[in-house]
Amino acid sequence: MKIAVSGKGGVGKTTFSAMLIRTLSDMGKKVLAIDADPDANLAAALGMPDADRVVPIAEMKDMIFERTGAQPGTVGGFFRLNPQVDDLPDKYSVKMDNIKMMRLGSVKKGGGGCLCPESTLLKSLVMHIVLARDEVVVMDMEAGIEHLGRATAKAVDRLIVVVEPGRRSIDTAAHIRRLAKEIHLERIAVVGNKIRTPKDEAFVREHLSDFDILGFLPYGDALIEADLNGQSPYDVASDAKTRIAEMIAKL
Repeated sequence: MKIAVSGKGGVGKTTFSAMLIRTLSDMGKKVLAIDADPDANLAAALGMPDADRVVPIAEMKDMIFERTGAQPGTVGGFFRLNPQVDDLPDKYSVKMDNIKMMRLGSVKKGGGGCLCPESTLLKSLVMHIVLARDEVVVMDMEAGIEHLGRATAKAVDRLIVVVEPGRRSIDTAAHIRRLAKEIHLERIAVVGNKIRTPKDEAFVREHLSDFDILGFLPYGDALIEADLNGQSPYDVASDAKTRIAEMIAKL
């Protein structure tokens, strides 16, 4: 199962991703967790003890030069368009229980779509992860689908967009779907987060009536406190755990 998770910043996308990953791990699944959001910290949300040591792939200049034959930060020129990446998930991931976790990082020069060594390596890595790995893959992405291409989109089982009751979050979900359709990624689902009342749930259902709604997660002080205290949301008592397990059963 290959899952990509997206949504507007602040909606709880990384919290959802972390709880999904930890639940799958406790079910005995081998999970490859990919932090593809430059502003997120999936390792900390997972409760990994050595989260601070996770170096983004895009910042490994020596490795990128070794694999592509060009210095990171250069645009154009000659470099390998199909670098070796099959060993990177095992070599540069941090492990906890059944989870391997790695950060992709961002391409700081020329944008994510630039023809540069680090962008090429990241796209090759994502293609390998989605097409060739036999673990469950969960990618925590930014509010877009920068790292996905047409080839990888066909193999993504579900793009899950996390939303909260609010107009900007709803608009972001529609934007993400437009981007996804451009690469023929049609299998999209929505998770409503921070739901306080039945009115909140009804708001999401009304404004995203043409989306496949996977489920809803309640607003919880325990989850907020966990984030403030640097604790994994999975390690606190919350009804969200049961809801996540129900969503996995649907998937």
